[in-house]
Amino acid sequence: MRLSTTDIYAFQSLGYLGAQYKGADEAERWISSDEISEHTHIARPYLVRILAALTAKGVIKSKKGIGGGYALARKPKLISLCEVVRAVDGPVAPLSCISLNWGEHCVEEDRCHARTTVYKRMRDAMLSVLQEFSVEDLVIDARQGVSYGHCLEHLLRPNV
Repeated sequence: MRLSTTDIYAFQSLGYLGAQYKGADEAERWISSDEISEHTHIARPYLVRILAALTAKGVIKSKKGIGGGYALARKPKLISLCEVVRAVDGPVAPLSCISLNWGEHCVEEDRCHARTTVYKRMRDAMLSVLQEFSVEDLVIDARQGVSYGHCLEHLLRPNV
């Protein structure tokens, strides 16, 4: 698994939304895509596509019209990074033959030693780390003004 530009931008925007989260007891503040774009430096057209994917998967919620915008669907600590990556990128597994949610049959799966030893352990390790951390961890960076824009310079590309 490699992080994508979309993952980085989703993390940055969720960190910002999480920093605005007031809790169930206080009046909810809806954050416009313009405000998120301004504070995260994510181009609004790209941001809107990410926000739509996160909304469709129930990570965030949206409200149309005047006074509308976006807000976290749950407390920041209840939204795992695994849920976020799945919402914007789909499967976390490195191969479809071991995917828990999007699995596909392989003719060699009963005989494939790498599948049961290496590939499944890779999947489980990635899932474990992504489940261990949440949007609350991203809020820490957002409150300190950390920009994930620099991460884009360090994304690994195929065949690099």
